Amino acid sequence: MSLSNRILHQLNAVILGKEQPVRLALCCLLSRGHLLIEDLPGTGKTTLSHALAATLGLDYQRVQFTSDMLPADLIGVSIYRQDQGHFDFQPGPLFSQVLLADEINRASPKTQSALLEAMAEGQVSVDGHTYGLPAPFFVIATQNPVDQAGTYPLPESQMDRFTMRITLGFPPMEAERRLLRGEALEHQGLAALLDAEQLAALQAEVDAVKASDDLLGYLLALLAASRRLADVPRPLSPRAGKAILAAAKAWAWLAGRDYVLPEDIQAVFPSVAEHRLSPVAQGGEKAYAQLVLAAVDPVLS
Repeated sequence: MSLSNRILHQLNAVILGKEQPVRLALCCLLSRGHLLIEDLPGTGKTTLSHALAATLGLDYQRVQFTSDMLPADLIGVSIYRQDQGHFDFQPGPLFSQVLLADEINRASPKTQSALLEAMAEGQVSVDGHTYGLPAPFFVIATQNPVDQAGTYPLPESQMDRFTMRITLGFPPMEAERRLLRGEALEHQGLAALLDAEQLAALQAEVDAVKASDDLLGYLLALLAASRRLADVPRPLSPRAGKAILAAAKAWAWLAGRDYVLPEDIQAVFPSVAEHRLSPVAQGGEKAYAQLVLAAVDPVLS
């Protein structure tokens, strides 16, 4: 069994009956992205986040976001050392390879914005000094639906920093039966199947996956469609196009190919594009990503 299949097999043993969301989540991290998992409480968001970090063998911190949380609780603070006559910066939980931002939309917008520079630049600025974050650096955030009490909708600029937004939903009945029987693995005892150096090597392989000019033409046609369709609330930016291509390369790599097909773009497109087309999750009748996909012929010359 290949390493990628071993990783997927272990993750699927923790999150039963959710092979597609699990594959998308792994795809997101292989493409150096940040992942937002949105769903009702109790559907396995935090469990999947823990399982991803443990399986990839990365140091991680879990932060429970609350309404009274301050940016310093996440980034860290400078403490004055009287005996030494200077300030020392004490890093916060943000300085980890994987940050699990649990229920991110329960924190205030001020605290949410503290993640912006970190997610975009891999660094933070405190008291005029810039501090680099560990490599790799992933943010896996979970959030409850915005119509629930005590939630603050993420601003569009913050949503755009997440490569993918996925939902888990309820498991199929047979998978839930297995869950009730206790057949799911516990994430606390998972073996690390690789380390940071091996992960970097896999990411380099993903980067090297080829995309033909025709394939790029298909992607460009999708971006153009998002900008001309009157029913689509917001167009896709060039940054979104890069995120779609990176995710499609990871999807192709997981399928054992070193080249991207239109089917790879179609597989990742809803998860990468939907929260950019419409930040608030919509029902099936308002799946804007599907409207964009339907507007473009995927046949390549």
